[in-house]
Parts: sequence; structure tokens; C-alpha cells
Amino acid sequence: MKKVGLLGGMGPESTIAYYHDIVFGVQAKTGKQFFPDLTIESLNLFEIVELCKEKQYDKLVDLFKKAVERLAATGADFAVLTANTSHIVFDQLQAVSPLPLLSIVDATCEEAKRLGIKKIGLLGTCFTMEEDFFKKPFREHGIDIVVPTKPEIDYVSDKIYSELEFGVVNDSTRQRFQQIIKDMKDRDGIEAIILGCTELPLILNDDNSPVPCLDTMKIHVQKIVETILC
Repeated sequence: MKKVGLLGGMGPESTIAYYHDIVFGVQAKTGKQFFPDLTIESLNLFEIVELCKEKQYDKLVDLFKKAVERLAATGADFAVLTANTSHIVFDQLQAVSPLPLLSIVDATCEEAKRLGIKKIGLLGTCFTMEEDFFKKPFREHGIDIVVPTKPEIDYVSDKIYSELEFGVVNDSTRQRFQQIIKDMKDRDGIEAIILGCTELPLILNDDNSPVPCLDTMKIHVQKIVETILC
């Protein structure tokens, strides 16, 4: 059984969910009273956001590399970044990481392929929606991936950082998110929506979204559990 190291704190709400869902996911798979050994290295979300804003990606890679080295020192066999935005430097980090990394983007793309989705929407931070790192694998597998309009991107990103990262869930924000997704369905013909921020499941799910949701955190956790047990 493998040990996972989590790069957490991006933000705390989703790190808590990752921890809970991994340990109980492994227990459910093993069918006995057992919780896996894992380590969390909690980073400062706000430092990461500033580095992304300034496009100081070399510094971001160095920050993550040092964190992965600390996870490796605890005996972790592989590591994961518990946020979508942090995958903006995934390829660069993987090239210098002392541990194998399990990508949330690749896991989500695999799930979209499995479901036979041809056109999908993407919500997340401005970095996730505007940069190419999340979209590229989908395009390469023949899946059309679309994002909201610029004003909608700004609104969603602002609410992630000002509300959801702090665990604040407002009905007015949910309703606006729902309208944005409906507009993408009507305007772009999306079949589903990627919840491309690990805090988005706090406010959106299959029950309240105009189209089915691909919860990136849930998909990622499933892959982590499988990797722990393989």
C-alpha cells in the first residue's frame, strides 16, 4: 500500500475534504477498520496566488518542489497538488519532483472521455479559465472545452477568492453561477461543466447545476485512492 503526500492549504476547505474523502475512501475499498498513512504539507494560498498573478512560475515551481521534498522525507510514495490552479506549473514541477505526481487535470480529462462528452464548460479561478494548462489535454483528446465570457470569468474568480476559499456560501452567488452555466449551455451547447476549483463543490453539484458536473476534487480523490491501493 502506497503513502500519499498532499500539498494542501490551497485552500483549507478543500484540503479538509481531500483528507476526509481519501481516508474513508480507502477504508471503504479495503472493507475493514483501516485508515491509510498520509502526510499533508500545508502551503500559503495567498503566496501562490501572488506568484500566479506575477507569472513568477519559476518561483512557484521552487516553492512546490521544496514542499514535495518535505513530503518525500516523510516516506510518501507519490504526491498530489490539492488545487486546480496550482497545476499551472504541473509539467515543470513533475520534471524536477523527487516523487511522482498525480494530475487532477489528466484525471478529469480521462473521466470526460469515459463519459463520451464532446463539449464541456470550465469554471475555476481566472488562471484556470484563461491559461491553457487545463484546456490543452482536452483539446488533444478531441473534447471542445469552453469558458465563460470575460465579465463572467472575473465574477467567478472573485467569488472563489473572496467567499469560497473562506468557506462562505451565499445563495446569491450560487444563483449567479447557475445562470452563468445556463448561459454557457444555451450559447455554447455545453453538455457538462467542470468544477475546476476544489472549492466549487461547496456551492455547485449535480442537483443544482443546469448541466451535469465533473467535480475535479472527487475525480482526483478516486484516482488517489486507487493509487494508494495498487
